[in-house]
Amino acid sequence: MDVMPLLLLVAGSAAIAGAARRTPVPAPLLLVAAGLLAAYVPGVPDYTLDPHIVLPLLLPPLLHTAALDSSYLDLRANLRPVALLSVGYVLFATLAVGYVAYLVVPDLPLTAALVLGAVVAPPDAVAATAIARRLGLPSRITTILQGESLVNDATAITAFKVALAAAVGEGATWGEGLREFAIASIGGIGVGLILMVPLHWLRKRLREPLLQNTLSLLIPFAAYAAAEQVEASGVLAVVVVALYLGHRSWQVDFATRLQEAAVWRMVAFILESTVFALIGLQLPVVLRGLGEYSFEEAAAWYASAVFAAVVAARFLWVYPATFLPRALSPRLRERERDTTWKGALVVGWAGMRGVVSLAIAFSIPVTTHSGEAFPARNLVLFLTFTTVIGTLVVQGLTLPPLIRRLRLPVPDAGAATLAEAQAQSEASAAAERRLTALLADERNALPPPLADRLRTVMDRRRNAVWERLGAVDEITGESADDTYRRLAREMIGAEREVFVSLRDARRIDDEMLRTLLRRLDLEEAAAYREEMG
Repeated sequence: MDVMPLLLLVAGSAAIAGAARRTPVPAPLLLVAAGLLAAYVPGVPDYTLDPHIVLPLLLPPLLHTAALDSSYLDLRANLRPVALLSVGYVLFATLAVGYVAYLVVPDLPLTAALVLGAVVAPPDAVAATAIARRLGLPSRITTILQGESLVNDATAITAFKVALAAAVGEGATWGEGLREFAIASIGGIGVGLILMVPLHWLRKRLREPLLQNTLSLLIPFAAYAAAEQVEASGVLAVVVVALYLGHRSWQVDFATRLQEAAVWRMVAFILESTVFALIGLQLPVVLRGLGEYSFEEAAAWYASAVFAAVVAARFLWVYPATFLPRALSPRLRERERDTTWKGALVVGWAGMRGVVSLAIAFSIPVTTHSGEAFPARNLVLFLTFTTVIGTLVVQGLTLPPLIRRLRLPVPDAGAATLAEAQAQSEASAAAERRLTALLADERNALPPPLADRLRTVMDRRRNAVWERLGAVDEITGESADDTYRRLAREMIGAEREVFVSLRDARRIDDEMLRTLLRRLDLEEAAAYREEMG
């Protein structure tokens, strides 16, 4: 097996994603563009999306990281709009886009058109949420987009299976489709509910951080495989487990949390970079299979019509789903006062498709059960590809200026810092009471300097956030807390240089050096986390 193409793909994707951080262009768009260009560079191998790799091996960790970073409480508070988008909209888009394709493309059977509709129905909100965070969208909009992206793949995959069964001649009915959807959704949630408690119990009982992180890496694949084994939704199983583990991550050992956060950030970065580059690299594969359709004529018209249907269908669903329930319920109007047409416009325009749509499209069989060629399979692949590229380029490039033009209310940084300071003050007061009670016990007797050190550290944490609200140094532009952290890093750096020089002089060995450096690394990591907030 030649691993060089894979290494080149991962390394090149990571380099482009890193470079994108220095440009105003979102990383997903730059990666797709690079993939499109690289696809025609001589010597670049063919990279064909294999659904047997993307769905069970790439989708679970991407969903897992997204769910771990999501807020269970925020998602529960926005369950109605999330459900309307991730379930209602996907089914509506399947029917609407499929029917448009049926009308536009001659001789395309309705069943095959509905397969196309299901394939392009689920938005990939990775790019949308990345832009949302970068531009500081209101937290509720970001939560809705995140929640939609966690669940909509499950709806789309189930709708795809039902439409595909009818297209290949299995004779699926609406009743069978609803039954399969119920089994997939209820079963996926059920598997997640069954797994989440024992997995969390095991994570708490393991004391070795390396074992805990190994378990953490296996969890999304285990949840996905267990659900798929019983013909349930692996997507929902992964999301349920990850939401539960993320909500209770505070119960896990601190060393595990430190390592786990670093590991999953790296995994997400590599996978997200790779899948967007893979999208662009599919162009030669798709064009080679286009067959009798002429790109300059019919195929271009079909692609434009499907793209327009995808965009229009989202707005046709988003605005009624946003404002009709509020018009009917005074209670909703009172609870969702900040809902405006601007927010609905952003949610409607943030409907970019991604690698899941392409992976599902590539899983369409070549022949039906009767042995005949699947109707217009290559055209379906082409229309899926053009829709994915079109939404990423058109909507992805215009979403940032649209958000800036709308001037949506941005999160109040001062209010957030004040809330953080108040929370820290309450926590420090509890810690002070606990310390006083512990020191009153003769079994916990400490020399006065050590007891004072504990109080100093506690006061430092309590005052650090309040200092961010205060005045800054006129010369450096830093708050007192910023200066404190900078000086602490300089002191740690000085200690690190001494330890290395002692090792080089053979006054300590390498094992002792690693022990001393690890201690400094933990202190610097704590300072860095405080700085990043």
